[in-house]
Amino acid sequence: MRVSIGVTDFSWPDDLTGELAAVAVAAEDAGLDTLWVPDHLLQADPNSTPDSAMPESGTTLGFLAGRTSRIGLGTMVSAVTFRPPAVLVKAVTTLDVLSGGRAGFGIGAGHHDGEARAMGLPFPPVGERFARVEETVRLALRMWAGDESPFEGEHYRLERPVGNPRPVRRPPILVGGAGERRTLRLVARYADACNVFDIPDGGRTVRHKLAVLRRHCEEVGRPYGEIEKTISTRLAPGEPAESLARRCAEFAGWGIDHAVVITAGPWPVAGVRTLGRAAALIA
Repeated sequence: MRVSIGVTDFSWPDDLTGELAAVAVAAEDAGLDTLWVPDHLLQADPNSTPDSAMPESGTTLGFLAGRTSRIGLGTMVSAVTFRPPAVLVKAVTTLDVLSGGRAGFGIGAGHHDGEARAMGLPFPPVGERFARVEETVRLALRMWAGDESPFEGEHYRLERPVGNPRPVRRPPILVGGAGERRTLRLVARYADACNVFDIPDGGRTVRHKLAVLRRHCEEVGRPYGEIEKTISTRLAPGEPAESLARRCAEFAGWGIDHAVVITAGPWPVAGVRTLGRAAALIA
């Protein structure tokens, strides 16, 4: 069971830059696997407010790459409608090169139509957004393999998608969401990881979603074990490391490989250290 941190709220009252850097360094020192940030232009954490601080994700991850040396870095997840696909792939590739091979590629169809309206972003119907996710992932795999031949999709057409520089290693692809008909089928066909949510029902929903993923894998001829199963969960304020470790052990019994932990409000360094102690207990 790997343990990662999700930084979703950036509303530190005095020094966003210093506090964010301190959290990243503490996460690396604690032995956490990856630091994930959301890809939004408006704050979307339900414990925050839309007008709260929300730095752009790619720039944020580049900043954190310069403050750390080992921890993985990625978005949980990038909405396919925010950037042209080649620009998004290029951004992830650049992060991977400049961080020494630490970038992950989180991608999803997007869900926040209010944000799209507020910020002037496209937000096509859901079926089209999923089609764009598939084309973007296909393009990423081609660019990372050095294939510069024309790309002809239903929504994207590129005459010469040059992927130079190449990534240090192919960034692992995480397709966000747990929709059974579209999302998990995309995971089975293309992704290295999925992400489900910690719903308080004793694991019934998670086990069901993973069973659906297994069926999709069988249908496309993909080994189910190749896909890392991640779960998003929340560390309550003051919750001890032992409690989180027990919860992660329960997740493992459901078939989960990796816990991505968020918290209410901006992360305190003390909370990050609690994650590190939980990770050590799990190990």
